[in-house]
Amino acid sequence: MRLLLTFAPLLVAVALLQLSTGGLGPMDALSGLTLGFSTGEIGLLGSAHFTGFFLGCWWAPRLMGTVGHARAFAAFTALGAIGLLGHMLLTTPWAWAGMRVASGLCIAGCYTVIEAWLQAQVTNETRGRAMGGYRLVDMGGSLLAQLLVGILAPAAYASYTLLAILCCAALLPLTLTNAPQPATPEAPRLHPALAFARSPLAGAAVLVAGLTSGSFRTVGPVYGQAVGLAPEQIGLFLAIWIGGGALAQWPVGWLADRYDRRWVLIGLSIASTLACLLTLATSGSTAAILVAAAVFGLTSFPIYSVAAAHAHDWATDDERVELSASLMFAFAAGAIAAPLTVSWLMAATGPAALFVLIALAHVALAVIGTLRMRARATSAERTRYVYAPRTSFLVGLLTRRQRRP
Repeated sequence: MRLLLTFAPLLVAVALLQLSTGGLGPMDALSGLTLGFSTGEIGLLGSAHFTGFFLGCWWAPRLMGTVGHARAFAAFTALGAIGLLGHMLLTTPWAWAGMRVASGLCIAGCYTVIEAWLQAQVTNETRGRAMGGYRLVDMGGSLLAQLLVGILAPAAYASYTLLAILCCAALLPLTLTNAPQPATPEAPRLHPALAFARSPLAGAAVLVAGLTSGSFRTVGPVYGQAVGLAPEQIGLFLAIWIGGGALAQWPVGWLADRYDRRWVLIGLSIASTLACLLTLATSGSTAAILVAAAVFGLTSFPIYSVAAAHAHDWATDDERVELSASLMFAFAAGAIAAPLTVSWLMAATGPAALFVLIALAHVALAVIGTLRMRARATSAERTRYVYAPRTSFLVGLLTRRQRRP
């Protein structure tokens, strides 16, 4: 309990940020449909968000080095609030795309600051409990955010104002705390190809993880409406996907630490493909769709963490920061390209295109994994599986002590 109280300002800020920004993607999708946006224009919003996310991960360490943690957090939160409040002032797809860049900057920047602050305050003895509490709050906030979407009216001034209020409220815990700010870590350099150089399979897996997350978070609500889900059921649809992913972390981590990670990635890819087919086969039943969403989350969510651990198996200690940055770059590349591509395909061929494309990506990943099994043996030294709820440039630096064999 004392440990939770020590980190209470950080955890409260995480919860408020998730409640505010975690539901923005599905809210924008439902609001866009209400305002007459095309499926392609809704996909543009998702691509814009992940473009801002990528820029935020790059900019946050540098801004912290210039103005400190608290001021950097305030700046990123202000950008997020501005993006939220501007939605009902300018209701055009391109204006919303600009606002989603701001929201992506907010999420990546704020979480980078929070993770840096949290890791600077923990010790080796308290790190596991502190990160466990952080992950619980992060995933819990994300689940509640999806459910919140189900009770907010799409394209309504009050809905976006409430989300902006929650975003502004996230400023209070960190700006009012009297705890000293931690020292700022040195900003890492970006080597985009490093992940593929160390492990082509890990690079491909992170790219597929970005494609899956970016397309499902952005265009999933459009799919839900197309197959007959009500707005409150769409929120539940997304929440169950996240819940399934949260439940999978421990058992998948156990498998990834005890068996060849390449087999785990191949197994997850095959299971994700089957989950996509299951979702397509159950599109006529609400209960079956929700069950399929849980299975899809169970199989697709852990791929990023397993891939990251596999990549770090082949890295030296002085490469870990740059490798984490490279993994994030690959994730962002998939997440930026996927929403727009999927939305175009859905507009041309129907809602099933969402899961058809995701299934094809996982089939390709399974093939790549099988080929890599023949290319070289598994690494003799293995890093420990670490679930990272955010993909920031600081992940490698902040969890370096955790990634020792």
